[in-house]
Amino acid sequence: MDLTVVAYTVYLLISVALTVWVARTLSRNGRIFLSDVLHGNEKLADAVNHLLVVGFYLVNFGFVALYLGQDAAVLDARALFEALSVKLGVVLLVLGVMHLGNVYVLNRIRRRGVMEREQTPPVAPQGWTTAPGSGPWAPPAPQA
Repeated sequence: MDLTVVAYTVYLLISVALTVWVARTLSRNGRIFLSDVLHGNEKLADAVNHLLVVGFYLVNFGFVALYLGQDAAVLDARALFEALSVKLGVVLLVLGVMHLGNVYVLNRIRRRGVMEREQTPPVAPQGWTTAPGSGPWAPPAPQA
């Protein structure tokens, strides 16, 4: 068997396994974060989580498939390891960048929601305001 085919096979096996492992880990641990971003709406958090996982799989498997080809033939074990290290390194970098991008966007959404909640008082003011026209900034009352 040609070593180039061995390199392709090992690359696909490791890339698919890494993608599945990262997607499951992010899905399991990101659900809590999504629930907070979406103000405790668990059903919506689960739906968004599932959609993110599907999109993650599509993008990563598409990238892995497009990056499969190699110009130079693999002739020995050293070239096999070098080709695998470059290909797997790029796949891992793409996985990491995608993860950081998702976290950045979701954190921006979360911060916007936190800011909106902080600007709304928990209870409307009750009875502590003065009557209109009185107080330190009101004009003096006319003297008779």
